[in-house]
Amino acid sequence: MTTRRLLVRLLASAEFARAYTLSALTAMFASFMLSRLTSPVTLVTILALLALIGAGMLIARRDELSLLRFAPTSLIVFLALALLSVLWSSHRLHTVLGWLALLGGATIAITIGHVRDTLQTVRAIGDTLRWLLAVSLGLEIMSGILLDMPFTAFGIEGNLALGGPIQGVFGTRNMLGFITVVALITFVIEWRTQSVSRPVGVLSVALGAFLALLSASPTVVVLAAAVGVGTVALTIVRHTPPARLASVQWVLGGLVAAALVIAFALRHPIIRMLDAGSDFSTRADLWNTILDYVAEKAVTGYGWFGTWTGGEYPFMYINFDLSDQHRSALNAYFDVLLQLGVAGLVLFLVLGGVATVRSWLVASVRRSVVYAWTPLLLITLAVESMFESFTLTGSGWMLLVLCALRAGQTRSWRLNIGDAQTGTIPTLGAQP
Repeated sequence: MTTRRLLVRLLASAEFARAYTLSALTAMFASFMLSRLTSPVTLVTILALLALIGAGMLIARRDELSLLRFAPTSLIVFLALALLSVLWSSHRLHTVLGWLALLGGATIAITIGHVRDTLQTVRAIGDTLRWLLAVSLGLEIMSGILLDMPFTAFGIEGNLALGGPIQGVFGTRNMLGFITVVALITFVIEWRTQSVSRPVGVLSVALGAFLALLSASPTVVVLAAAVGVGTVALTIVRHTPPARLASVQWVLGGLVAAALVIAFALRHPIIRMLDAGSDFSTRADLWNTILDYVAEKAVTGYGWFGTWTGGEYPFMYINFDLSDQHRSALNAYFDVLLQLGVAGLVLFLVLGGVATVRSWLVASVRRSVVYAWTPLLLITLAVESMFESFTLTGSGWMLLVLCALRAGQTRSWRLNIGDAQTGTIPTLGAQP
């Protein structure tokens, strides 16, 4: 057997797919720790190699894949617009680099989505986050209790004995809070599908909840409330007879719309209740300043950069106006609006919105509880995007693409085209 055939066989093997998934997830979720332990250049090299290996795996498995289900159309158009923005960007090199980061994360997510099914993906994310949260707790105990000194190499301030806030290996308390909510959703789905033993399930949920509490992140409360409401609503529709399902869905949609209006009207009391006044004030000032700059290039934006580069227009001027050093808009929607304009924001909303609707409809009718993971995670990403820009970079972007791909695999208008051409529906990655 030739070397080429051996390589193709290796890349297409189930064992390699599992190893790749765990390695890629660890690199994405632990990117801050890896960057601090090595260097940003090393981290970029690792992620670039993972993206290239992922592309090789997709090529090796090309006979198994369906072109119609390879990636969501909205994702492809969003990536195309981000690349096209190099034409009007103030710094084309940074735009190309930002786009390559976007493409690399999407490639890793698409690879995982095609080589692992939904339950396998949940298990892999659960295993990865279980270890990373355990490592975070261990380092916080050493820093805050045993040694009573900050671990600056990991960005850990050593506040565990004070009751928080803690950061773990994720850099900031808000990032830790976001990761714990993702972990809790995953751990509960693992538990409900009996993918892990009861003791492991109980300890995992307890670990996630404990670290979420100690993160002292105001966004955790909002995320937990949103996921809780989503879980209750999804439970209702999953137990509704098919004859009344459409009516119940419309009623729930109306209630969600009304709740959003009420929450906006009562935003100031809610902010005071969450003790997040200073955080929100900072964000409000930043968003108002961003809108002033958006008005100059409302349609196209200033070009895609991803994470803000300090010396480029308009990021440097925004930070100068605010006497601050923001690395993002602290809101994914404002960030997309600033960098890709209204056109980019519409595409971003379509990408997340269509995926949420698709996955919600699938979870409403499929019996397995594993299908609830995708819509609940998309709800988490949508809400988190109102307070941070995690969804546009790193693990947040990877999760968004992965969920959008998973939703498209199970419910897509393009499947009708596939039916007409082949007479069958592709089922790669589907669960019974």
